[in-house]
Amino acid sequence: MFVVIVIAVAAIGGGSKNDSSGSGNSKSAAPAGKSSDKAGAGTGKSDTTKDATDGKVVFKVWGTAPAGALGGLDIGYGSDSDTRKGTFKDGRFEATLTLDKGAMYYTVHAQLQGSGDINCSVTADGKTKKGHASGGYNICDAQLSSNFTGGWS
Repeated sequence: MFVVIVIAVAAIGGGSKNDSSGSGNSKSAAPAGKSSDKAGAGTGKSDTTKDATDGKVVFKVWGTAPAGALGGLDIGYGSDSDTRKGTFKDGRFEATLTLDKGAMYYTVHAQLQGSGDINCSVTADGKTKKGHASGGYNICDAQLSSNFTGGWS
């Protein structure tokens, strides 16, 4: 009985070191069970080091691709529910879309028009898939697919 009372008193009085240490910290104490740190518990990222691409999908194509008989490089990008056309300019293409966690995949593809050497990539949640194409009418293709854990592979 004595041990139970000591544990109960320790649990009730144990969390009282909020900001009475005189450290000059102007943060207010958070309620029990809540963190006053806005960094997002378990994410491993703080607000100051947050990646600019969080919540975004980045599509890229780069390399050399002269215009052929059918015109310039043919680029398509997007998800299973949103397909768009891209424009290759000065040896590169880059586009960003908002990440939709419900998407089944994100893809970028670029077809050469007779010659060239290109690379392509798609990046979401820190995962990147890359592709390459060289010569003729070859196609560079990169695709990230959603997996059963909610991530991308």
